[in-house]
Amino acid sequence: MEENRTAFGRMPDGAQVDQITLRDGAMMCRILTYGGAVRSLIVPDRDGNPVDVALGFDTLEDYMAQDKYMGALVGRYANRIGGAKFTLNGVEYPLYANDGPNSLHGGQAGFDKRVWTVEALTDSSVTLSLVSPDGEEGYPGTLKVQVTYTLSDGALSIQYRAVCDRDTVFNPTNHTYFNLSGHDSGSVEGQYIQLNASRYTPTVPGSIPTGEIAPVDGTPMDLRAAQPIGAHIGDPFEQLSLAAGYDHNWVLAYNRSTKKFARAWSPDTGIAMDVSTDLPGVQFYTGNFIQGCPSGKGGAVYGNRHGFCLETQFFPDTPNKPGFPSCVLRAGEQFTSKTSCGFGIADSAEGL
Repeated sequence: MEENRTAFGRMPDGAQVDQITLRDGAMMCRILTYGGAVRSLIVPDRDGNPVDVALGFDTLEDYMAQDKYMGALVGRYANRIGGAKFTLNGVEYPLYANDGPNSLHGGQAGFDKRVWTVEALTDSSVTLSLVSPDGEEGYPGTLKVQVTYTLSDGALSIQYRAVCDRDTVFNPTNHTYFNLSGHDSGSVEGQYIQLNASRYTPTVPGSIPTGEIAPVDGTPMDLRAAQPIGAHIGDPFEQLSLAAGYDHNWVLAYNRSTKKFARAWSPDTGIAMDVSTDLPGVQFYTGNFIQGCPSGKGGAVYGNRHGFCLETQFFPDTPNKPGFPSCVLRAGEQFTSKTSCGFGIADSAEGL
């Protein structure tokens, strides 16, 4: 076995789960073949001390017991599909309803619960793959997926590739919970966020978009100027009340151009994270329902809002919203996408 690949545990059926360690100077990232999960991400703080900025667990059993998608690759369809069904080419496809009446993050056993295959491995990158057979979780077509994690030049990048033998819908993402003060440091509400997005998609109860593309102007959803995550999270604004905080899709672009759209910053450590993607949306989620998961690494207690996610994506419920950018992957066509999280030290959150 390669030097940076070690056994992490075994599945109930005996399949081995490995941990991959990637290095780039003072940075280090650990990734599991179970769910392709980012288990840890070590970044130096303003004094050069190592800080683990990703929430995670110490055992495979804890990963299997939790339901927070901790660090995982998510699919076939990230986020929610309303009514757990969609129609494509005149055919209705029923899905597993695992979030009330809706389907969430791929259904009952999505990508986050699969053991991925290591296709290629170097000191700074790993390519994972899986095959999702025709009809899995209700989705049409045999889908072949590759995801490459690369730790280089101070950034963790995630490259997605996929091809399917039938027309299907596809919307992958990564569900890492970040805490730039350290995974065990408590609430992220004092950390800063800046989202370069002037519109978002409001939802009804259950977090299904109404179909409206709404301006953020004059609302707590306006995060274009850097501000503490907790600055307006408790405002009496219906959208925040429905989700118990931020858990919404912001509109980045209607085309597939690469855009640096977010900066997060911790005044405690000085660590800044800049995020770019070529996908049209991002779900900014403030970990409103983390509480109740197993103890984290080193026995850390993870409570609500102890981590935040920036899940790059197509919009939620896109298969049922013809006005949203299309997530249809045509038979034989190759899907590609890249999201990158760059890290550095800053004196403030400004600078996106």
